[in-house]
This record gives sequence, C-alpha cells and structure tokens, in this order.
Amino acid sequence: MKLGQVKEILEAELLVGQENLDLEVEMVCGADLMSDVLAFTKPDSLLLTGLTHPQVINTAEIAEIKAVCFVRGKRPPAETIERAKEEGIPLLCTPLLMYESCGRLYSHDLPGCSQVEEK
Repeated sequence: MKLGQVKEILEAELLVGQENLDLEVEMVCGADLMSDVLAFTKPDSLLLTGLTHPQVINTAEIAEIKAVCFVRGKRPPAETIERAKEEGIPLLCTPLLMYESCGRLYSHDLPGCSQVEEK
C-alpha cells in the first residue's frame, strides 16, 4: 500500500516526507514498546505508535521501518522531526486510536507483520 493511501485511510497529517507519498509499505505494526518493535517488526513496515520520543526514529532505522505514524493525536517534538528528516523516515500523525488505526489498515488489506513471511 502506498503511503498516500495510508494517509487517507488514517485521516493523517504528513509531517515529514511529502516526497514519499508513493512509498510502498508492505505491512503494519502497532507498538508502544520499542523492544517489541525490534523483536516483532519486519523490514518495510509502517509503525503505528503513541511514543513521540526521538528514540522511535533510532529504533525505526535499526528495524528498517519505512514510515512512522503517531496515533491518538500525538505530535512529536522538534528533535524527533529533525531525526526523521536526517534518516529519511516519513512521519504522519493521526487523531485515531491505535486500535482503530490498525483496524482501518487491516480492513484495507494491509497485513500485520505476523502475516507476512520473512524474505
């Protein structure tokens, strides 16, 4: 699914990465524990999280996450936005809760990380 479609489905605002709306994300993971992100996500995922700390971007880079969407209307601080720009990781914000965000994407056929085979 293209990032632009994700943006529409989640009624999200794109904070970083306007040039990446055609970026393809293969699956989605929702997590607020960065240790879970490292343990359970797969490369090329979209991460949904309520955490806005710059460490989210560091974790996303290590886990090869393609984009991050902050849920529950959370807005990242300037430091997080700057780190995302440095790493080329698109950032979105949605007013939706984690549960609803995951459900909407799943209902539009974007699978979760557990449903996609390792490459």
